[in-house]
Amino acid sequence: MTQATERSDYRVTAVRLTAALLFLLLPARVLAHTGEEVAAGLLSGILHPLTGIDHLLAMVAVGIWGTQLGRPAIWLLPLTFPLVMSVGGVLGVRGVPLPAVEFGVAGSAAALGLMILLVARPPIAVAAILVGAFAIFHGHAHGTELPGAADPLAYGAGFVLVTGLLHAAGIAIGLIDRWPAGALALRCAGAVIGAVGVYLLLGLTGAW
Repeated sequence: MTQATERSDYRVTAVRLTAALLFLLLPARVLAHTGEEVAAGLLSGILHPLTGIDHLLAMVAVGIWGTQLGRPAIWLLPLTFPLVMSVGGVLGVRGVPLPAVEFGVAGSAAALGLMILLVARPPIAVAAILVGAFAIFHGHAHGTELPGAADPLAYGAGFVLVTGLLHAAGIAIGLIDRWPAGALALRCAGAVIGAVGVYLLLGLTGAW
């Protein structure tokens, strides 16, 4: 089996697992919705990750960091994040409490920015666990903000889709790492992402 075929198989498996988790874990009453509610849910899910700078930066950062780490992280991290995020989304929709969600979301941008700045290379399992932990917070934040008239499954599909696209954008940006000036530019981008994350964290503490 070639590496390309293996990556394709992992992507298909991740998509199937995500869909199965969303379908099995959501209560039956939220799966029965009209076409308008499905469309509203999908649109809301697509827009939600784009309306928060912390969400957007963290998801792009996952792709950039994966590119810095190389194979298999370049595809493993962008698959781990949406898969685990879908679980967090279900918890949010169900109203399962999770402490310090906003701190977790902002903290993920700060931490991932730092990883990019330092070109940190932990073991792949550690990197995947770290990304997965952050994904729980992002998913929960998405889930708790489900619009009342929206279909939860379509909403989840929307934010998972956009998350994947943001990861892909991060990977595309990260490909400049092959050039010396590009590697420096990525580290500068990591510094900016980390600084924004720290700024948001301080804002949550009431520092300003």
